[in-house]
Amino acid sequence: MKHGYKTELGFTHGTPEKTGILLINLGTPDAPTAQAVRPYLKEFLGDPRVVEIPRFIWWFILNGIILNVRPKKSAAKYASIWLPEGSPLRVYTEKQAVLLQGYLSQKTKAPLVIEHAMRYGNPSIPSVLRKLKEQNCQRILVVPMYPQYAASTTATATDIVFNELQHWRNTPALRTIKHFHDDPGYIKALAANVNDYWMQNGRPEKLLMSFHGLPRYTLDRGDPYHCECHKTARLLAQELGLREDQYALSFQSRFGRAEWLKPYTTATLKEWGVQKIRRVDVVCPGFVADCLETLEEIAMEGREDFQHAGGGEYHYIPCLNERPEWIHALTALVLDNLQGWLPEPDLAGLEQGRLRALALGAPG
Repeated sequence: MKHGYKTELGFTHGTPEKTGILLINLGTPDAPTAQAVRPYLKEFLGDPRVVEIPRFIWWFILNGIILNVRPKKSAAKYASIWLPEGSPLRVYTEKQAVLLQGYLSQKTKAPLVIEHAMRYGNPSIPSVLRKLKEQNCQRILVVPMYPQYAASTTATATDIVFNELQHWRNTPALRTIKHFHDDPGYIKALAANVNDYWMQNGRPEKLLMSFHGLPRYTLDRGDPYHCECHKTARLLAQELGLREDQYALSFQSRFGRAEWLKPYTTATLKEWGVQKIRRVDVVCPGFVADCLETLEEIAMEGREDFQHAGGGEYHYIPCLNERPEWIHALTALVLDNLQGWLPEPDLAGLEQGRLRALALGAPG
């Protein structure tokens, strides 16, 4: 390394250039054990984008209290939702990347390389960026898998991308997707997911749309996340044909004593339980893949909160995961953001092919 730059890979003239697509999700420990959870939590909670408390104060809280208590408790929660193949978030994100590769191959013959990375844990963003570089990806589209933009999710993911490229001498062309909270394909995929669940299980008295929570100060300081969650909820309700009294929006995953975005999911479920609501369904439109926050916090803890307070049936509607409608929407989103990087379709050739088919008797 010279002058802070990493040594470039050997270059051979004539090597075909490729376009890389990097899907980034939040992250997961490598195993459902305290030993694996501790470094994951240290990286996650040590991110100044995630916790905006003065560093010297937070360092003592994190290292002196949280990392000595929370890993064991979190490991037990991870163990309750762990799949035979591994962490649900990693498993579903890997499958989404594979399916996206297949769908894109049907849309374009351009040489595309699809990879996935985690902001915290493995595979790390720097390691996957280097993997794309080794495959001569001279253009990279970064796709944070967060529908609604937040500084603590989308921005911290792109931070690591930019930080890694600072050390490259030969950097690729780079594009990032900021959000897709109101993307028509994403909204329709959410609605299809909910409707399919209702076709098989009947409809609830109330639908709760639970989004990951953030401290209230993020809204006051200009983070658009709160507004984007409300827009997603409104568009999804419209697509489902719901009246205002048939659904509600809430925010989950609160910790600490500070005020967070309201209303809180836990408080809403308990209130509905006290009201003896006969059936509640919960969906999480801020997550495109099931993870600890959906499978344990919502599907398990949420049920306990609601029914212990006196509520009736409780249903958790799984995330989009591998649904074809979602992969189609993701494909369209990616193609839209690759405009100018992919070769234009041979329209003349397509028309000639159509005319030849008609001449051979194909239906018009």
